Amino acid sequence: METVIGNPFIKALIILFLVSATTAAGDAPFIISHKKASLTRLKSGAERVSVSIDIYNQGFSTVYDVSLVDDSWPKDLFDIISGNTSKSWERLDAGGILSHSFELDAKRQGMFHGAPAVITYRVPTKVSLQEAYSTPILPLDILAERPTENKLDWAKRLLAKYGSQISVVSIVLLFIYLVATPSKASAAKASKKKR
Repeated sequence: METVIGNPFIKALIILFLVSATTAAGDAPFIISHKKASLTRLKSGAERVSVSIDIYNQGFSTVYDVSLVDDSWPKDLFDIISGNTSKSWERLDAGGILSHSFELDAKRQGMFHGAPAVITYRVPTKVSLQEAYSTPILPLDILAERPTENKLDWAKRLLAKYGSQISVVSIVLLFIYLVATPSKASAAKASKKKR
């Protein structure tokens, strides 16, 4: 046992564990942000990008002067339809969630790789503003040529998604039908007895 504790690598791990446990139990905020974007094809042939950003405070204290800025949408590629790409809130309590969304109209065709949004906030125990970043979005293939959807595609998707449940329900209903309906032989016997 003495050789295990005497090992410098084990000592470093124990110290790292104790320091991280002390830091985790501290009274600090922990900001997590998730950014997601989805494309919607309009009947006019245009494509709309819906962006939503959720900010979570997973820490143990409130943060103040929360500001969100998402400047990753160039004006030569997108027009803002509704909302703004930036927003400010007075505070975000511990365990709280803030959400912001906006819609853009795409002007040109092509792949778009968006950068993470920037969140700045103030912690009462620190003088300088703190900064956090959202998750980046997956690449968007804007105004891409998509094959037309077949009329039976919805049935294929339903069957693929719920096929096992449909087969179980079908077997149960077939069993109930077989048990509940009389067989032809018993029906013939019943008619002979009535004569």
